[in-house]
Amino acid sequence: MTSGTTSVPAPGPPPVPLPRAADRLLLGATRRAGGWTALVAAAALADAAAATLLPLALARAIDAVPPGGPPASAAFWPCAALVAVAAVAEVLSELASGCGAARATAWLRHTLVRHVLAVGPALRVPPGDVAGRVVGGAAEAGVAPAAAPEAAVALLPAAGALIVLSFIDWRIAAAIAVALPAIALLLRVFVRDITASAHRYLTVQGTIAGRLAEALTGARTIAAAGTADQEVKRVLAPLPGLRAEGHAMWRVQGGIAARGLLALLLLQVAAVGMAGSELMAGRITAGELVATVQYAGLAAGFGPVLTQVLRLGRARAGARRAAEVLALPATGHGPADVPPGPGRLEFRAVSAGGVLDGLDLVVPGGLAVAVVGRSGAGKSLLAALAGRLADPDSGEVLLDGVPLPRLTRKALRREVGYAFARPALFGGTVLDAIAFGPCRPPESWLRESARAARADAFIRRLPLGYGTPLADAPMSGGELQRMGLARAFAHAGRVLVLDDATSSLDTVTELQITDALLGRFGDRTRLIIAHRAGTAARADLVVWLDGGAVRGVGEHGVLWRDPDYRAVFAAAAPDEDGSGA
Repeated sequence: MTSGTTSVPAPGPPPVPLPRAADRLLLGATRRAGGWTALVAAAALADAAAATLLPLALARAIDAVPPGGPPASAAFWPCAALVAVAAVAEVLSELASGCGAARATAWLRHTLVRHVLAVGPALRVPPGDVAGRVVGGAAEAGVAPAAAPEAAVALLPAAGALIVLSFIDWRIAAAIAVALPAIALLLRVFVRDITASAHRYLTVQGTIAGRLAEALTGARTIAAAGTADQEVKRVLAPLPGLRAEGHAMWRVQGGIAARGLLALLLLQVAAVGMAGSELMAGRITAGELVATVQYAGLAAGFGPVLTQVLRLGRARAGARRAAEVLALPATGHGPADVPPGPGRLEFRAVSAGGVLDGLDLVVPGGLAVAVVGRSGAGKSLLAALAGRLADPDSGEVLLDGVPLPRLTRKALRREVGYAFARPALFGGTVLDAIAFGPCRPPESWLRESARAARADAFIRRLPLGYGTPLADAPMSGGELQRMGLARAFAHAGRVLVLDDATSSLDTVTELQITDALLGRFGDRTRLIIAHRAGTAARADLVVWLDGGAVRGVGEHGVLWRDPDYRAVFAAAAPDEDGSGA
């Protein structure tokens, strides 16, 4: 169904830039991870403390060995304790990281799915791309609660190493500290480059996913046209770009790692040289020489930092793609309920989608109103506006005197029901699919609705009847439409909109369903998008759309006198004279 235009958001503050919105999203995910983030930070701190103190403890143990005598075992107990602390911290960190990431990812996915469904038909992102953002992108962003504290804490061993070295010998600490600003600059460049590269990679990946979803949806058309090879090429056309972005990420990571390794080697050479001269001068001990070499590695070795920054960069890229979807305006609803009334619809100066232009129309309550017109006249857009599946660019639509945006979501969905040309079925069983809606009607009414939609007979032929799983209930186009009609009938409020909902039915079945609409649901307002003259002839009133405006409103027999009106039904079946006689 043509959904028209996107909802116009209410005036408010200017939109937040995407990078800031992504960072806010990551902060929200960190809060949802709860105590697991704190445990990650605590475990990382314990591990960093153990890594910082271990070289010093080892130096003390070495210096405690008497010349020519056996080592004192008591001197090595602090080393063993620190190794144990580091091991326990690693285990706790892995546990907390996994649990925190699971909670954060679940929250991100819930947030995205809720917003995507709130945007509704106005969403202009391909389904496969949306699925990629919800599944893969959210998983990437979900590691942020663990990666952020681990990246921050990973800097502490370097700071601790400099502090301890300043107590051992300030000259050695000064020699190492000179190079740290260059290392910090490398890390900053790495964060910037890896975030941008990861975002481009995920974007290309989403493009492939979107095209694949389109191909799967149109699998029958592709098979019938014999264009499988061409479709494979179309779906996989972005692969070279994906490979290029993957190589770019590896180049960024490899370049930073190579420069970092070179910096580490140079610093260690400088530290060993300085420490050697200090040892010969008698200003440090042999144990402190060993500690100096290890602390030089801690001060310049940013491998752990690099790992966490890489994870954080990918998390920011995933969050940014999520923020792009969350920035789309969702349809807002008001606080009002629908007052008592017959289901009168009013369209006041409605313009929408570049099709409807200043349309004024009153649909009387309790009547069956057929909407006819040539293709592109705006029939489906009018149907979408009637139940706020789309909002007008200007003007307003009212139900029993209340503008639709003022109604609560619950009230709107309770009072306006839809049946579509290509309905989608949801639920575990056939009965669940008919019951799908804001509330579950009694089973007796569900079955009665199926009978009214002429679906009961083929449902009973299914292996388990109404209890047949949907996956085991293949349906033709006409059967699918009858299921959609049954669902609409089961939840019919004061307005029932049929958007080309009988296009796949034979004439006899359509007449039987029209009888049900005119009889059983005679107290509702029925807005019927009609293509057959016979359907229009049986309606109480006909609205004739032409070029996005109302050209005529009246009984079918009266409008039939106009040759332009008759031309609308030129493709009708030969046995339909359309006169209504």
